Amino acid sequence: MAEIVNLNRARKARDRAEAGARAAANRAAHGRTKAEKAKDAAARAKRDALLDGARLEEGPKD
Repeated sequence: MAEIVNLNRARKARDRAEAGARAAANRAAHGRTKAEKAKDAAARAKRDALLDGARLEEGPKD
């Protein structure tokens, strides 16, 4: 005798598996770790400080 399968449950399980695979692909493509974000923020702050330090101020115009 064949095993009875609830088609709604099978469909939902299949959809969940596909969504999980899609989510894993998105995490791999777009996700960044907290350390990577902190490193980028530190580099951005260092760059901005360097540029602000090299900024030429305009003197009074006569």
